[in-house]
Amino acid sequence: MFYWFMKNLIAGPILRTVFRPWVLGHENIPKTGGVILASNHLSFIDSVFLPLVMDRRISFLAKSDYYTARGIKGWAIRNFLTATGMLPIDRSGGKASEASLNTGLGVLARGEVLGIYPEGTRSPDGKLYRGRTGVARMILEAGVPVVPVVMVDTEKVMPIGTRIPKVRRVGVIIGEPLDFSRFEGLEGDRFILRAITDEIVYELMRLGGQEYSDVYASSVKEKRGSLSR
Repeated sequence: MFYWFMKNLIAGPILRTVFRPWVLGHENIPKTGGVILASNHLSFIDSVFLPLVMDRRISFLAKSDYYTARGIKGWAIRNFLTATGMLPIDRSGGKASEASLNTGLGVLARGEVLGIYPEGTRSPDGKLYRGRTGVARMILEAGVPVVPVVMVDTEKVMPIGTRIPKVRRVGVIIGEPLDFSRFEGLEGDRFILRAITDEIVYELMRLGGQEYSDVYASSVKEKRGSLSR
C-alpha cells in the first residue's frame, strides 16, 4: 500500500513532471508471472526511475547497510527504500550470499518482478562492465525469463558522489525477453553461468550502445581508490 501511495500520489507525479522519463519497449514486460529485469547500473536513481515507468511492482536486492542509519535520516532512507521496492540483503559472501539468492527466488516464486544489476555495482564512468554470474544462477533456479533493461542518462541526473539531482530527461529501453530454458538443470556449471551472463550483458550493450569493458566495475573502483590514497 505504501509503495502504491508513494508511486502514484506523491513521488511518482512529481518525478514524472520534472524529469519526463521516456520508455521504449514497454510491451516487452510480461503481464504476469515471475520475471527478472536485468539492467545496467549508472546511478543510484536507476532504482527510482525503473519502477516509476513500470505497471507492475518491482523488487530490488539492496545492501543491508543502507538500512542501518539512525535517527530521522535513517527513518527517511528506510521508508524511501521500502517505497521503491528495495529488499535488504547481506553481500558479505558465503551463507549471506545464499540467503540473498533465496530472497530473490522468493520474489520470483510469488510470480513477481525482480530487478537485478548484473554488474553488481554502479558504473564508475558510464561504461558497461563485466557481469556477475549470480543473475544467471537465479534465472536457472527460478526458471523465469529475463528482460534486458537499459537506463539512459541517469548518471547525468545524479552522478556518483552527488546528493542533489540535476534536472534533465532520462530514458528506459526495454528489450525482448531472453529465454535460457535450454540450460535447465545446469545452474551448477560455472561455464554455463558465465555464458548466460555474458549474453545478457551483450544484449544490454547492443540496446544501449554503451562502451564495454571486460573487467568488473568493482575492480575499477578499488583500483581508483588505491591510486587516490
